[in-house]
Amino acid sequence: MEFDLTALERTLHTRAPGLMDAHRAYAVLVPLVEKEGEQHLLYEVRASTLRRQPGEVCFPGGRIEGSETPEECALRETWEELGIPRESIKILGRLDFIAHRANFIMYPILGLVDSRALSPHLNPNPAEVEEVFFVPLSHLLNTPPIEYEYELIPTPAENFPYDLIGIPRDYQWQHGWENVPVYPWQGRAIWGLTGRITRNLIQICKAPG
Repeated sequence: MEFDLTALERTLHTRAPGLMDAHRAYAVLVPLVEKEGEQHLLYEVRASTLRRQPGEVCFPGGRIEGSETPEECALRETWEELGIPRESIKILGRLDFIAHRANFIMYPILGLVDSRALSPHLNPNPAEVEEVFFVPLSHLLNTPPIEYEYELIPTPAENFPYDLIGIPRDYQWQHGWENVPVYPWQGRAIWGLTGRITRNLIQICKAPG
């Protein structure tokens, strides 16, 4: 293959930059719902029969398929998981995306859900959703999360090519840190990526307009 500068320039002009080395992309809907005259966030509890992360709190969402936009994915997944039709959701915008260390990117989409689409029409898919619950936005705005940290320590495999690269086996790899926000709520814990997305929304809400 020969290098073609013109083709490269054309590609860069039409290509949207993404997350380097990302193998997967996901989107979740962050559902705002008015209940009793106040905005709430809707959360799911993942079904206990699921192979990955059973019983954990999350937002509706999943893997982006084909040429879907993050918004289209979030709306589709919300319909599949909760039975809320896309016409009952007003997309308000994207929150900050997450570039995860496991080489995937996640797009949180903030959406305003018509409360008439919930009761008595809310229909969680039992194969995916154990239950749903609501947290008042005022509580989240006024109750900061408990925050924890743990260290990320690189551990190269035995066959890592130290000699080829020219570095010693006791090379001082740069360690990282993961911050874990936890929002306790009525015996549940909103944490992990869902906690980070919740915190990001609250930070945006508190930012000067």
